[in-house]
Amino acid sequence: MNMPKIVTADKTATAVDEAVHALSAGDCVAIPTETVYGLAADATNGTAVAKIFELKDRPRFNPLICHVSDLDMAQKYGLLNQTSLALAEKFWPGPLTIVVPVNPTSGVHDLVTAGLVTIGLRCPSGMTCRIIERFGKPLAAPSANKSGRISSTSAQHVADEFKTQDLLIVDGGACEVGIESTIVKAEADRLILLRPGVITAEEMQLATGIAVETASTDMIEAPGMMKSHYAPNAAMQLEVTKCPEGAGLLAFSNGNGKDRDGAARIMNLSESGDLREAAANLYHHLKALDSLEPKLIAVEPIPLGGLGDAINDRLARAAAENDNA
Repeated sequence: MNMPKIVTADKTATAVDEAVHALSAGDCVAIPTETVYGLAADATNGTAVAKIFELKDRPRFNPLICHVSDLDMAQKYGLLNQTSLALAEKFWPGPLTIVVPVNPTSGVHDLVTAGLVTIGLRCPSGMTCRIIERFGKPLAAPSANKSGRISSTSAQHVADEFKTQDLLIVDGGACEVGIESTIVKAEADRLILLRPGVITAEEMQLATGIAVETASTDMIEAPGMMKSHYAPNAAMQLEVTKCPEGAGLLAFSNGNGKDRDGAARIMNLSESGDLREAAANLYHHLKALDSLEPKLIAVEPIPLGGLGDAINDRLARAAAENDNA
């Protein structure tokens, strides 16, 4: 029977060698990044990229992020202007995806861009960056989970998601950031936020001198823009201050002003109210609550602003199919 194989990143040479070998053979590999685990394949190999869509049951109109090892590689695949260069120089390697015009001679397969004239580029930190550098080509890599479901932030999450697949998983431990990268479309004199993340609009404005706008279209220009995404099996109810009887409770901060007596199980994103800790715990805690098979997951309010916007974005999309619960 097919089953995933986990290789630990502690054995760096072995992990990198095995990953590069599998990618060179046209296979998918689950890789650790600072944000979430990615399901990666050679971005220039259409057959390999198609396997990503098949494994994830992902709609093909939803583009993929193209992961590169450095700015030089990025410039081979996208056309970067001064604004996008300023962002890359400030935030790479790191959790920022920059959407720019695709280089028409790049060789990136159309499945990666979903036929768009733009491409989302990101340079991740750590082992994945070393894998890409050794491989010598960019990796298309959406989150390593079934489409629309909760993203994976550990190797075991990936193995549980693809338990019947012959899939190599590089175990780099728990993801530090815990939610997907910020995605921004960089035009000459405009920055358009397509997906919020740990890199905030305020930080991007400081780096470029350009105020960041919010996307005003329903067009899918980048991953994470579909209304329903990151969803557990259970229904979800947001902005809860009194937990319904028998619900799994995704709590935040201390219990002051909140009634948690009805909760069957409580998972606290951050008892101290730290948004970075909350982001890092978000998917892990959602998966843990969902594994108990509750009918409802109730979520306490998360403050808006900065990283809070990104967390609330993920929660709103996770609850989208169940907003009448």
